[in-house]
Amino acid sequence: MSLLGRILGRDQAPATQRMEPPVMAAVEPSGTIAPEGWIVDGWGAGQSRVKTLPRVTPDIAQRHATVFACCNIIAGDLSKVPLNVMERNKTTGRLVPVKEHALHYLLNVESTFGVPSIMTRFNAVYSFGLRGNGYAYAPRDGGGQPLLIEYVHNDRCNILRDGRARFYDFEDGAGTLRRSPARSMVHLRYLASDGWTGRSPLSVAAESVGLALAGQEAAARTASGTQVRGAVKLEDNFADEEAKTRGIKRIRAMMNDPAAEGWPVLGANDDIITLDITAADQELLSSRKFDREQLAAIYRVPPSKLQMLEFGVKANGQQQAIDYKTDCLTHWGNMVQDFMEVGLLTRAERERGLQLVHDYDALMEATTKERYEANAKAVGGPWKTVNEMRREEGKEDIEGGDILYPPSNMTRDAGTDGSNKEADK
Repeated sequence: MSLLGRILGRDQAPATQRMEPPVMAAVEPSGTIAPEGWIVDGWGAGQSRVKTLPRVTPDIAQRHATVFACCNIIAGDLSKVPLNVMERNKTTGRLVPVKEHALHYLLNVESTFGVPSIMTRFNAVYSFGLRGNGYAYAPRDGGGQPLLIEYVHNDRCNILRDGRARFYDFEDGAGTLRRSPARSMVHLRYLASDGWTGRSPLSVAAESVGLALAGQEAAARTASGTQVRGAVKLEDNFADEEAKTRGIKRIRAMMNDPAAEGWPVLGANDDIITLDITAADQELLSSRKFDREQLAAIYRVPPSKLQMLEFGVKANGQQQAIDYKTDCLTHWGNMVQDFMEVGLLTRAERERGLQLVHDYDALMEATTKERYEANAKAVGGPWKTVNEMRREEGKEDIEGGDILYPPSNMTRDAGTDGSNKEADK
C-alpha cells in the first residue's frame, strides 16, 4: 500500500462480509447477567471460595495429565468407533443400517474437504468433555441433507438468543463470519440446566479441581528449582546502595551455605517470609492421591483406563471393557448421539425412525478362541468350510473343500454338493 493511499484511505482491503443477514430481532447482549463464554473462561471462571487456590478454567485444567487423559480417552474411543445411521423398523423394532445416507460418509470418512471425520468428531467430543460445549457447523442443502460437518472452536463461537431460538456467531474454516440458526449447528452441551448453556464439569467442581492444580503447580515449582521460596525483609539503614547490595549478598550466602544448616544470622529488624507450601503440605497432597482419583470420578473413567493399578484389577480385560462401556462411554456417547441427531437429522427423518448409533463392538472384540467358540455354539456345529479356512491362511482351495462338515454326533447324510438328503426326503 502506498503512503498517499494510506493517508487518503485508499487501497485498503475490503472488510470481511457476513454471509447471512443479521438477526433483526433483539438478542441478549453479553453482560454480568448472561456473560459470553469467552468472558466466563477468561475472568474468574470456576473461582474457589478459597482465593489462594488457582482459578480453574478448561485451558488451565487440561495441563493436568489426568484431565487430559480423561478427555483424550473419552474423545478418542468415541471417535474411533463407527457412528452409523440406523433406521428402526416400526414393525419388528430392529435397527437396520442406512448406508446411502449422506451422513454415513460425513461421520465416518471425510467430514469436510480434506479433514477426516475422526478428527472432527474427536475435537468436538474433546471440547465437550473439557469445556462442557462442543460446536460443529453443518449446513444443509435444499433437501435437508448435510453438506459438511466442520468443527468450530469455542473461542470463535458466540450464542445469541431470540426467545427460544438460538443463533450462533462464528468464523468458519474459510474465514467467513457467519450467523447460523440452530438447525445448521451441532451443539454438544453438558450440565445445561436451561437446555442450552453447557457447563464444564471442571468448573462445577472448581474447589476440588483447584486443589489438584495447586498440588501440581507446587510440585512443578519444586522440580524446576527456580521457585520463589520466600522473601527476606531487611532493615533499610544502609549508608549507600553498595552497602545494601553487600547486605543482600551476605544474607543470600548464609541461606545457601551448607554449614549454616538452615539457620541464617539476621539483624534485629530483619525477617524471612516463606512463600511456597511446605514439604509437609506437599506430602499431604500426595498422600491423598486426590487429583487422579477425584478427576477420574468426575469423568466416570475407570482407574484401569488411567493405569491406576495400585489397588489391583479383579476382572479380566473383557470385563473391564464392559464396565468401561456401561459406566463411562454410554454416559458420554448417548449424549453425543442425541445432540448430533438433533443437529444433523431433520425432524421428518427422526420421526421416520432414523438414529445415530455408536458401534461399540470395535471396543469389545474378543480373542480368536473366544470368538470361534461363541460362533460354534451359536450355529450348533462347524461354521466354516475347509476352503474358507485355507484362504484365510493364504493357501489354495482343495477339491471338496466347500462342503460344511457336520459334527460326528449328527446323522445328516450330506451329498457332495453339501445338500441335506434327509431334509429333502
